[in-house]
Amino acid sequence: MLRLMALGLANKEIAARPVITGGTVKLHLHRIYGKLQASGRVQAFRAVERLGLLGKREDG
Repeated sequence: MLRLMALGLANKEIAARPVITGGTVKLHLHRIYGKLQASGRVQAFRAVERLGLLGKREDG
């Protein structure tokens, strides 16, 4: 899910990928934000980058 979030997908778009609801996506994101001590997507993504959880980027 972190990779989908990092792509900038909205909750509904993430929910459309696997068979889960938008509410489930929100719940998972809320828990991820808590673990990363982030208040939203941007802070979470920055924390994930800083921690090296996405691996190396191949876009350039």
